[in-house]
Amino acid sequence: MGPFWLSAFLDFAAEDFEDGCGFWRGVTGFELSPARGEDDEFATLVPPVGDDYLRVQRLASGPTRIHLDLHVPDPGAAADAAVASGAEELEDREEYVVLRSPGGLVFCFVTAPASTVPAALEWPGGDESMVYQVCLDLPVSSYDDELRFWASILDARVELLEEVPEFSWLRMTTPMALDVLVQRLGRADGPASAHLDVGATDRAEEVARHVGLGASVVGEHRFWTVLRDPVGMTYCITDRDPSTRTLPA
Repeated sequence: MGPFWLSAFLDFAAEDFEDGCGFWRGVTGFELSPARGEDDEFATLVPPVGDDYLRVQRLASGPTRIHLDLHVPDPGAAADAAVASGAEELEDREEYVVLRSPGGLVFCFVTAPASTVPAALEWPGGDESMVYQVCLDLPVSSYDDELRFWASILDARVELLEEVPEFSWLRMTTPMALDVLVQRLGRADGPASAHLDVGATDRAEEVARHVGLGASVVGEHRFWTVLRDPVGMTYCITDRDPSTRTLPA
């Protein structure tokens, strides 16, 4: 059985934390919860309605990144199954278990309950948008093994995006705030990573809004625009209605 919910953690290097939190609050329109953790290193981006699925962490060391939390009834049992599938367990705490995928992507099993998908927000110009997807970015050398690993622990069906065959979705049976996309990168090797995708009903308007918040445009593609946030994290804005998860007609 796969997770009943997914959360994405924006893990910021200590020097990036304040600027990163401020930018993504602006992107999402969500409020930032009070800090928690032994060193006040964690917080949540709280939507107006529905369950949260985006959280932030101030890292003690290491570069800014994205990691996934998989919400399951029994983190210990889920971690044992993931290790049997090739993951490495890094830390086992009472509330969660930290692991690394075979391709090098850090993730956690947690128990926090959640089930209600938040609604997309409408902005003054009329555009609706929402962070609706996490994309796992995999080099060629680990792509096949990593795709099988994530399909297994998410209990997901692989669906190829035929128009752009380097992308595949991992289709889970439980409705969640976050979809999971997998990208086969052009580079041969290196660690796996992840980025967030923002769905928008008007991509040009949404890109302009993000640039006004401090993002920079990296590249334009048929269905998406690649941007970099003010602390250097790459993400995409896509032509996908976040309410219906479909491309505009």
